[in-house]
Amino acid sequence: MLKPHTALIGLAGVVACIAAAPLAFLGVELLSAPIESITRVFQRPQTLVVLSNTAILVLTVTVGSLLLGLTTALILTRIRLPLMKFWWIAATLPLAIPSFVAGLSWVTLTDLRGLSGSWVVLVLSTAPYITLPTVAALRRSDPSLEDVARCLGYGRFRAFCTATLPQVIPAAASGALLVALYCVAEYGVVSIMRYQTLTIGVQAAFSGSFNRSLAIVLSAILAVFALLIIGVERVLRAPTQRFRIHVATAPPVRSRFVTVSAIFWLAVVFGLSVGLPVVDILMRFTASLAEPHAEYLRMLTAAGVTLGLGLCAAFGALLLALPISILLSQRSTKLLRTLETFTYLGHGLPGIVVGLAMVYMALKFVPGLYQTLPLLVIAYSLMFCAKAVGSTRTALAQVPASLHDAARSLGASPLSVWWRVTAHLSWPGIAAGTLIVAVTVMKELPATLMLRPIGVDTLATRLWQLNDINAYGAAAPYSLMLIGVAAIPALLLAQTPSSEG
Repeated sequence: MLKPHTALIGLAGVVACIAAAPLAFLGVELLSAPIESITRVFQRPQTLVVLSNTAILVLTVTVGSLLLGLTTALILTRIRLPLMKFWWIAATLPLAIPSFVAGLSWVTLTDLRGLSGSWVVLVLSTAPYITLPTVAALRRSDPSLEDVARCLGYGRFRAFCTATLPQVIPAAASGALLVALYCVAEYGVVSIMRYQTLTIGVQAAFSGSFNRSLAIVLSAILAVFALLIIGVERVLRAPTQRFRIHVATAPPVRSRFVTVSAIFWLAVVFGLSVGLPVVDILMRFTASLAEPHAEYLRMLTAAGVTLGLGLCAAFGALLLALPISILLSQRSTKLLRTLETFTYLGHGLPGIVVGLAMVYMALKFVPGLYQTLPLLVIAYSLMFCAKAVGSTRTALAQVPASLHDAARSLGASPLSVWWRVTAHLSWPGIAAGTLIVAVTVMKELPATLMLRPIGVDTLATRLWQLNDINAYGAAAPYSLMLIGVAAIPALLLAQTPSSEG
């Protein structure tokens, strides 16, 4: 009988092989492409332009999201605010706004375009990916270390940076990695803002010019780009330290000026990330009420499909993420880091590339899966299991090994210890990662356009179709419905114990 550790390594290996399917597809296509066509791609001046544009976007958005996410997390955990539950929800709701919907609103109401417009929309859309795991880490951090630093004469800020910040850096880094990979694969916002990136080039080559060689080479460059980002995160990631689980928090800051400033900051962020898009959509929705042919039945059907796909894919991503997350929370070896890298690659590739890989694999090995909802769920699970891995790994790693050893010494089996101790203490972080996957799936566009069965629409695909033909009034109800459906898991995120004030 296999030992639990050996079985987990086997499962993690299977997951890595499945997650490597898009990379294998790219490899096969590259090997079959003529050398001359590959060389021509690198000789194009536009290739250097889109590569540099992508690098600038990824760097600036990641830094901006990191600063905004950490600031919001600190405000929510260290300052006593009135209407605390409202501010928890306000910090989570940007996840419910599809980035391309927010991009359309910013283009409509402002003059922002290009890099600046893409930066604003993406920072506001992705900051919760850093806020949520950081809040969970701060709630689980040990405040006594900061108390010791204060006793040694450190000021509040220096004590925080010395004692508490190292405890939350792994969580913030996992969120920053997701933000960077999100920007690498982003299509909707950069398309609306007319900012040329690698993803735009891939999409145009596949669906516009039908230049397959160009699309494959640009996709391979994107894969290398994603690998570099993962490599940088590995270098910067400090060894995960286990601290005493502590449900209490550090004493909140009690200052009227600080409280008012914090409320103003949160209100501005909420207004820009949620208020502005919602106001624009409501204006278009009001104008659409006079239109005679509203698609309410079709919209409700699409909403049911969207919600079902989001929940199924979130569960699938969690199943894929658990083996590697459990192993990485216990030890970090070269083999495990390699397996983890494969799980992140799907998140860094454009949806159209993952979609093509799924079509290729389905037609070659399981033709019956082609153009079915199960294939779409599999694609979602591969693309977004990285979101579940980051938060799950961090949450599991914060459970002290001494608790596991104590339970084992009392005669409990490894499975019983994991379920009754480890899972019980870390479930808020695991749930947060799973719900983030559900929200992301509901807003996904390129892979859905390619893989959905004929005649089946999600809210995102129908919304994109209507906006593409400038039917903004007809698209407004879909925007509201998509925000409402995506808000369900987003609101659940605000109810987890990790976010209780």
